[in-house]
Amino acid sequence: QVQLVESGGGLVQAGGSLRLSCAASGRSFSSYTVGWFRQAPGKEREFVTGLSWYNGGASYADSVKGRFTISRDNAKNTVYLQMNSLTLEDTAVYYCAADRRLYYDTGPNEYGDWGQGTQVPVSS
Repeated sequence: QVQLVESGGGLVQAGGSLRLSCAASGRSFSSYTVGWFRQAPGKEREFVTGLSWYNGGASYADSVKGRFTISRDNAKNTVYLQMNSLTLEDTAVYYCAADRRLYYDTGPNEYGDWGQGTQVPVSS
């Protein structure tokens, strides 16, 4: 089990960029598959991106493909989400998730460890 703490959220204008960080504490974080999810008001939590520790494979939701990038620095036990060309539809609480599974999954129930979330409001 790992503890996750997100940071980097905040108000941003449409078209702008933001980088979220997810710091993990716990052993063997490099052997955890990680993901970012988001939840907009009144909507279900949805998959944004995932990164497999096993083969380095990554996947993105169609809505963020080409704009968002997930990366990790195992030396710092940190996962990042670089978000560019933000739109109003990106407004949500963003959550970092981790699990010992080999590959990423788009279902939130497949991840055992979660951060508390960080808000990203995008203004026009």
